[in-house]
Amino acid sequence: MSINGPRETRSKARPDSGFPGFLHAVALIAVVCGAAGSAALMLWVGRRNPSRILLALFIIWDLSPFVGLVLADIVSKRWSVITRATLHSVMLILTLCSLALYADVVLRPRPQPAFRFLVVPLGSWLLMTTVIPVAALISGRRSRRGAGA
Repeated sequence: MSINGPRETRSKARPDSGFPGFLHAVALIAVVCGAAGSAALMLWVGRRNPSRILLALFIIWDLSPFVGLVLADIVSKRWSVITRATLHSVMLILTLCSLALYADVVLRPRPQPAFRFLVVPLGSWLLMTTVIPVAALISGRRSRRGAGA
């Protein structure tokens, strides 16, 4: 029994406890490692390029999805659990796929290595800007349906 009466007997656990909290922590660690790995792989592939400005622009472009994911994580505190879980899943998937695609360029050199470093961030932005809003839309519909029942 609590001060507020017999109805409030359950403990107030942290909202980021259990599996959602674990997924959040793993996703944040993965994004930071993915950003560092992407930058390192980009620098390795571009090590012979004399233009430092071009390398800097590539680094900014390749890191932009990771920065966007971290910013989305910061503003996601008030999002539904489903939307946040989708965000954290997208964080993990994009990080792993980006690193795999960039590592493939390093391990199996190609005549046009810059193509992947241009297209992967674009695909990441497209995936982020479609999957997360769709999850929010579905989550909002489910919560309205549950409130009306």
